[in-house]
Amino acid sequence: MSIHSFLQRATLAVATTLLLNLPLQASERTLDSAYGPLKLDGTPQRVVALGDSALDAALSLGVQPVGTLASRGGDDVPDYLKAKAGKIALVGSVREPNLEAILRLQPDLVLASGELSRDLYAKLSLMAPTVVPKGNSFQDWRETYATYAEALGKAEEGRQRLAEIETRSAELRQRLPQGQQVSVVRWNPQGPVIMSSHLFVGQLLDDLGLRANELAAAQSQKPHSDVLSLENLSRINADWIFLATLNPDGRKALEDARKQPAFTRLKAVANDHVVSVDGQIWSSSSGYLAAQQVLDDVEKALLD
Repeated sequence: MSIHSFLQRATLAVATTLLLNLPLQASERTLDSAYGPLKLDGTPQRVVALGDSALDAALSLGVQPVGTLASRGGDDVPDYLKAKAGKIALVGSVREPNLEAILRLQPDLVLASGELSRDLYAKLSLMAPTVVPKGNSFQDWRETYATYAEALGKAEEGRQRLAEIETRSAELRQRLPQGQQVSVVRWNPQGPVIMSSHLFVGQLLDDLGLRANELAAAQSQKPHSDVLSLENLSRINADWIFLATLNPDGRKALEDARKQPAFTRLKAVANDHVVSVDGQIWSSSSGYLAAQQVLDDVEKALLD
């Protein structure tokens, strides 16, 4: 073999190796977002995830965002996402994203929540393409997740993740006692609120064949009820009660409530069917990783 042929083959081999190790670039795609069609091209490298659900989606699809928001009721990433998120910049809170902090991260894609205002959307769009899923917190969580997956250039992986949840839910439903009524209650320092059954967790519980408490089902316009007094505590009653708190103040209020006669008279309390759960997952997040944890919690409570 001539030296010329050898060099040609060696160059081709090196080029092939480099190409095989390059990340696969996503093709051009157009998303049907809340503020109109959004055209994206390629695979984003510097993603800012504004909210727990956006962060959950990115991490579950193998994407490490460069920035995110502190969780509702907290000052950091939700506990259930910390290990996967690693060291990540915080760019404000759910109530108030810090535009200057976001700009400093030089994002090439922003994943926002469906509640993002048009004013904030306009400002963020000047920094990077900004994805706002259609609908609000009552939207089918799977549609929101699929929108994030498509934005990240991971549409097929997103479909696989959703199929995993569907398969697991169907299998679990076959083993769960049917006809059980459930309440999801968040205990705040001011008192308890019952979460709407039309939100993310309620959608999952419905898929499992678990019936919603009447007051929870009636919350079709608001994410939760007004704060309930101890005198009205019977309105949260169900076969099973999943109790969530977001911070130490809420946990302290719940500890105090457990000592009240109105609490001990609840059917679920009498049957030892009250389960403490992570409030960041059960009352303020959504996504593949959150769904797996909810299914874990239900399986452990009703089957162990």
